[in-house]
Amino acid sequence: MSQRVKVKQILQDEKTDYPVVVKGWIRSFRNNQFIALNDGSTNNNIQVVLDMDSVTPDLLKRLTTGAAISVSGQVIPSMGKGQRVEVKAIELEILGDCDPEKYPLQLKNRPSLEYLREIAHLRFRTNTFGAIFRLRHSLAFAVHKFFNERGFVYLHTPIITASDAEGAGEMFHVTSFDIKNPPLTESGEIDYKEDFFGRATNLTVSGQLEGELGAMAFGDIYTFGPTFRAENSNTARHLAEFWMIEPEMAFYDLEDNMNLAEAFIKSVIGYALENNKEDLEFLAQRLAEEEKQKPQQERSEMGLIEKLEFVLNNEFMRLTYTEAIDILKNSKPNKSKKFNYLIEDWGADLQSEHERYLVEKHFKKPVILTDYPKAIKAFYMKQNEDGKTVRAMDILFPGIGEIVGGSQREENYDKLVTRMQEMHLPVEEMSWYLDTRRFGTAPHAGFGLGFERLVLFVTGMGNIRDVIPFPRTPKSAEF
Repeated sequence: MSQRVKVKQILQDEKTDYPVVVKGWIRSFRNNQFIALNDGSTNNNIQVVLDMDSVTPDLLKRLTTGAAISVSGQVIPSMGKGQRVEVKAIELEILGDCDPEKYPLQLKNRPSLEYLREIAHLRFRTNTFGAIFRLRHSLAFAVHKFFNERGFVYLHTPIITASDAEGAGEMFHVTSFDIKNPPLTESGEIDYKEDFFGRATNLTVSGQLEGELGAMAFGDIYTFGPTFRAENSNTARHLAEFWMIEPEMAFYDLEDNMNLAEAFIKSVIGYALENNKEDLEFLAQRLAEEEKQKPQQERSEMGLIEKLEFVLNNEFMRLTYTEAIDILKNSKPNKSKKFNYLIEDWGADLQSEHERYLVEKHFKKPVILTDYPKAIKAFYMKQNEDGKTVRAMDILFPGIGEIVGGSQREENYDKLVTRMQEMHLPVEEMSWYLDTRRFGTAPHAGFGLGFERLVLFVTGMGNIRDVIPFPRTPKSAEF
């Protein structure tokens, strides 16, 4: 097995006249002689040429699309179009047969993305999903690379937690109880003291609060792990299980936070452009063909790679929520009542349509909005001196809307407790969190980035379910 050489390596090297062992899955077999072999290392296939005289009829019947094979042979110059090298087979072994009558990924079928979601266990073998998930891997690596080079500590925050960091309440509960017969208190409530952890617990919605604890010791930390929202949203932008990147930095203010977030996004996108050119070019072509099917007014003004380079080469526009509200109130879609949610007064919670208008129509570049109303933001955000706004920031991207949400955190103990009481949050239960404000408090800030939203932007896909291997959505937990 260790002799195997990956297809990507053979095609990149373009060397000839040397022995090689390749293994992979048959994409096509024509004229009883030419196999297009793919091993997942690249979307490009290597052509394997059979000596027809040395292949038995029984073996030929088993060379079907999807079958796994091992080929020992010689790399030689190719006479065919589209490739410079090919493998002349000397020995061929079938590792796994594939019934062509039942295999759903035949070239002639061209299955839709909707159908491929139903067979997510096989969709990795298509070119589209091969490109997407190689890019997802590169982006994940780039995340760790960025923070590691800046001396951040990678902190694993808990997946099972007793806190609701967002105060949203839309959480998946964790229990070891027999759900048909849980123990009850005298008043008829479920007695969580008898549960595995001795209290009610949930799957985490964010690692931020625990991340703040780490930042108050290490200075700079980041988390990168799964998070869960029991939000009944069947949209192309929502998942019940997704991955979050959440850095927390001591001695940072809002300006530092914005600078880091912008540098971070540009770094990981730049890494993908540099290291996944082939996959991006494939997805760019796919997106261009998809755009042709849309009405002219709905088509993107930029191609995929052009859009990514645009993010790299432009400073993000920075403005306050108040300035954004003025722009939106006076915008054509608002005045002509084209927005689904009309902007009438200061204090409105911006929707995706408003965010995208600012990015795509008004400024035509990524936007960072700051200083949101206190009433629509979380309890932990630092309050401004005006008493109405907090030092929050959201980064808005074309095609997506919000991709990053963050803030400077409230480091003042009294102000934080007062805000928690105003929002009816359990101060006593959060004493562990408040200890960071009691013992050596310091200014600090952080942000969260939904990883799938980033992958969605970089791949140009339209549905978030297509950029995570096995999507978890309402009424769907297959595989």
